[in-house]
Amino acid sequence: MTSAPPIVTLTLNPALDLSTATERVVPEHKLRCSAGRTDAGGGGINVSRVIGRLGGRTLAVYAVGGPTGEALRRLVDAERMPGLAIPIEGPTRQNVTVDESSTGRQFRFVLPGAPMTEAEWSACLDAAASAVVEGGYLVASGSLAPGIPTDVYARLARSMREQGVRLVVDASGPALAEGVHLVKPSGRELGELVGRELPDREAKVRAAQELVARGSAQNVALTLGGDGAVLVTAEGVVEQSVPPVEVRSTVGAGDSFLAAMVLRMAQGRPLLEAFRAGVAAGTATAMSEGTGLCTRVDVERLERQLAG
Repeated sequence: MTSAPPIVTLTLNPALDLSTATERVVPEHKLRCSAGRTDAGGGGINVSRVIGRLGGRTLAVYAVGGPTGEALRRLVDAERMPGLAIPIEGPTRQNVTVDESSTGRQFRFVLPGAPMTEAEWSACLDAAASAVVEGGYLVASGSLAPGIPTDVYARLARSMREQGVRLVVDASGPALAEGVHLVKPSGRELGELVGRELPDREAKVRAAQELVARGSAQNVALTLGGDGAVLVTAEGVVEQSVPPVEVRSTVGAGDSFLAAMVLRMAQGRPLLEAFRAGVAAGTATAMSEGTGLCTRVDVERLERQLAG
């Protein structure tokens, strides 16, 4: 199963993720917090972390700069995850997640990242394009730092089509170019992709069908948190509920979904089986504390449960 070519991930705006907890979040007071946990974060990096945990082969291409970037690089190396760090002038951003112990609410503070020059973000794209092989998968995931054009993933889609690479995109922003193999938006991100409000589940499904019908994406995996997920292809619509679990944190759940789905696709599994694996991995990560991600044991157990 692991003989497939490595899945290359691209993270243009990674983050050093800090998570902690406090009894109650109130203004103006010093909030005494629990011991913090720090993880390497950013869409593509999280995807690669989960692929590695599930036994797949991956290469994470990511931008990195400053002391926070060096700390992030050390965390990537500590997971023994193959990575290619592209140096940039500005510092890698930090994100903070705070759990409110008294209510179970979660507060997520996301910074924009340092501006990147054209030379810097182009070097990241070139490195990813050089690493992926024909017939392989390139996962472009996460937000864009200031200075990166909003159509950068559309540009990437065109070049990947020419290379025979299956591009997977998980990002909000303007409409996609034609030929993306898979896009995995949340409901909010899907609204940004089609340029309108999507007030209910039916509207979201119709919008996903539009992306497929106009050729923007061959497959749309729409994640809806506790309301499950929807897979839309030219053949139809498949809905999948999530297993009942205690949700501790949703940080990284979407990245985990994408990682497991792409890994199973790269392993030659049927699309619906890969889709269920994504739901299993997203659910398993939601069971984890703070910025922790899923474990292989939990993912494979939930895969069996969903297949039963």
